[in-house]
Amino acid sequence: MDILQYETLGTLPDPFLFEDGTRVRTVDDWQLKRRELIKPVIELQYGGMPPEPSFLECDPLCVPDRPGRMNIWRIRTGTRENPVSWTIYAHRPDGQGPWPVVIDGDLCYGCMQDPGIAERFTRNGIMLVTFNRDEIVPDMRNPRRTGNLYGTYPEMRFGALAAWAWGFSRTLDALLSLGIADSSCVTFTGLSRGGKAALLAGALDERAAIVCPEGTCAGSGSCYRIHMSALISDGTVERSETLKDVVNAFPDWFGPDLKAYEDNEASLPFDSHMLKAMVAPRILFDCQAEDDIWSGPINSWMTDIAAREVWRLFGKEDHILWYWRKGRHGHLPEDFDMLLEVIQWKRDGIPLRSVKFRKTPFVPPEPIFSWRCPGPGEE
Repeated sequence: MDILQYETLGTLPDPFLFEDGTRVRTVDDWQLKRRELIKPVIELQYGGMPPEPSFLECDPLCVPDRPGRMNIWRIRTGTRENPVSWTIYAHRPDGQGPWPVVIDGDLCYGCMQDPGIAERFTRNGIMLVTFNRDEIVPDMRNPRRTGNLYGTYPEMRFGALAAWAWGFSRTLDALLSLGIADSSCVTFTGLSRGGKAALLAGALDERAAIVCPEGTCAGSGSCYRIHMSALISDGTVERSETLKDVVNAFPDWFGPDLKAYEDNEASLPFDSHMLKAMVAPRILFDCQAEDDIWSGPINSWMTDIAAREVWRLFGKEDHILWYWRKGRHGHLPEDFDMLLEVIQWKRDGIPLRSVKFRKTPFVPPEPIFSWRCPGPGEE
């Protein structure tokens, strides 16, 4: 990767600064600040979140008695008056559960229909559960807000990303109610817009022990305040996605107020490091590809190292990880193998083996923030 253009549009806001001007000093303080971040990070960016459902039912569609087979259920949830439903597919390991579980909402992508992906996890005693997030709300520009989850909560302003993230949590609700998921080892993952949803879900749902977004681009893990371009391995020049790109191409994904910042990222009251920091002190594993410049390699790394300051408050800096593989945008077998390492580290204490963790395919620039994790006694 040969960086051709690198522009910063301001410094990253301090995640340790309360709205009243005081600063976070302790872990307990951070929990208060985390709640304060809901307004800029979640409400402004995504239009808020759908509420907890008033009911949830899980109807079996195909549940073989033999272990090691795929089970299929239909979730019905939301409100009794206007429920929403979608299908979940659970690839169970052999033996008796509950099992550690990886939840992925990207069944609309061909890669998640590859049985080899599920087998990577099941042969290691991990259940893979997939669903099609587009059943919850459609992935369409300017959709009618009268059906699916939009029809369940017609008075609300949440966008598609919030709806899809809500689907991760409701899927986990169903698995726990069925008694087949190990609540101590839950992973949320996804690619691109699915990675956006997985990161948002994991930031809010503290039951996710591991959050693994892949190539999220702008509107999630990539820094709004950095624009870059690079020469990639095939000789072409590509640039990173910007806030203006994403809110105009996909207005239905976000809250209606985010567009006001499309030409003034520096005035945003947040950036993506704050969304990532909401995962702390749990494990965040940020996956990237070297030729995926649209995802913003430097942008994503910058928000990783900024968010790491919050993990440092917990003494858990090792719980935020990133890696790059060769190639372009995609969720490939290598990515799932790296995630498997992280799960085995969490579940079994097996040390991480790959040399790719925390390495970058570029010379790291200077941080665009000067604040740091508060030290002992700091005001």
